Amino acid sequence: MKKTLLFTAAAMIITLSSCGKKEASLSGAGATFPAPFYNIVFKEYAKTGSNVTYGAIGSGGGIRSLKDKTVDFGATDVFLSEAELKDMGTDIVHIPTALGGVVLSYNLKDVKDLKLTSEIISDIYLGKITNWNDTKIKELNPEINFPDKSIIPVYRSDGSGTTAVFSEYMSKVDQAWHETIGAGKSLKFPNGTKAVSAKGNPGVAGIIAETEGAIGYIGSEYALALNMPSALLRNSSGNFVAADSKSISASANVDIPADTRVVITNSSNPEAYPISTFTWIIAYKEQNYNKRTEDQSKALAGLLNYIISPEGQEIATKTHYAPLPAPAVEKTKAIIQSMTYGGKPLSVAQ
Repeated sequence: MKKTLLFTAAAMIITLSSCGKKEASLSGAGATFPAPFYNIVFKEYAKTGSNVTYGAIGSGGGIRSLKDKTVDFGATDVFLSEAELKDMGTDIVHIPTALGGVVLSYNLKDVKDLKLTSEIISDIYLGKITNWNDTKIKELNPEINFPDKSIIPVYRSDGSGTTAVFSEYMSKVDQAWHETIGAGKSLKFPNGTKAVSAKGNPGVAGIIAETEGAIGYIGSEYALALNMPSALLRNSSGNFVAADSKSISASANVDIPADTRVVITNSSNPEAYPISTFTWIIAYKEQNYNKRTEDQSKALAGLLNYIISPEGQEIATKTHYAPLPAPAVEKTKAIIQSMTYGGKPLSVAQ
């Protein structure tokens, strides 16, 4: 419970001091998925750079906040679609900051190394499988003695990038899910299911940790940090894989486009964890807007460069995320260098 409360705090406003330095302060809002990483990396950056305030309110909230120009940057676990980019009204840059996985964490006493397939996950959320001793689950896990206990599926109540990544994968690999629930930042489940909702990754993790029989999707870093068990999922090669830095990184072994907007779920790599994703900071490419100063713009570029630096990526690893692959780092540097103030490139020491 104490550990859960620590991560619940990550969903609140994070304000970090720079030990009295009077530099342009920065504010951001968005995904709860990378909040444990951002909490630490922003704090470290503030020691020599700018103060950073971050509200972990969900990816949907972060995108809205950036559109409303109430923050310097947004954060999201799913890149903006072409329609969303058009709706923003001007050019947006995507800055990948780390990689993570979406895991199915569960609360079953003495049950370890649970194996799940997309079909079983779909049946649980569709209300077709309602008890842990269901035949389909037992046949996949013959070595486990399952209790005669109801399954309580948990999902996100807020507009969520974690939900978008999870549901995109499920829609891709399971026809019943695709036809009944679909993909998006917010989901509607069929009437009669026992699914319960919670706000943010910390909220879902909290319900799972406190409710025997519960299962839900959360960022892998929450499960690892809180020592919560999570299922091994069958990937596209038929292998059952746990989410860790190695298996998540294996998913990123793909061609990364110049704008870094890429989906890496259901990778063909036989060692890949199937529900993996980049997480992004998003910002306006032209920084001279809404009476922003050039110092604010340079401070933002400095922060972004720090996050993708070796020091920043080491923090990602220490907080249970997978670091960016080298090709992603190089393309991200070019994106940051393309940002402008009044049409002129921002000159920030690298």
